[in-house]
Amino acid sequence: MSIDSVFVHKMWDENELSKMVKGGIPFPMLSDAGGRVGTVYGIYDENAGVETRGRFVIDPDGVIQAYEVLMPPVGRNVQESLRQIQAFQLVRNSKGTEATPSGWKPGKMTLKPGPDLVGKVWKVWKTEMAFD
Repeated sequence: MSIDSVFVHKMWDENELSKMVKGGIPFPMLSDAGGRVGTVYGIYDENAGVETRGRFVIDPDGVIQAYEVLMPPVGRNVQESLRQIQAFQLVRNSKGTEATPSGWKPGKMTLKPGPDLVGKVWKVWKTEMAFD
């Protein structure tokens, strides 16, 4: 979502994104003309008429689980965003019986939160986790 019009999004997808992502992005781009949504999330600068780049992970209950706000010159990492969404989904589906350590990827080991793990995360990390 951005303050750009749907026409700007269409041009951007056809002339830029489709060259970087085969077939273009697989989800709709939304227009926040006037910055109403950006204002709610604190990323719209009314005086300049622009939004700062923000990424918000919102769970099915409408609760913000994560957010990242970057200044325009700094690019974002879509793969990291997808990894985090997968981690949030796993933790939610486990009802809190699993946790994902830093850098966790699907298929990798998770942690089992509880008193037995306290003070031993480093040991599990050292023996079980592989740094990619």
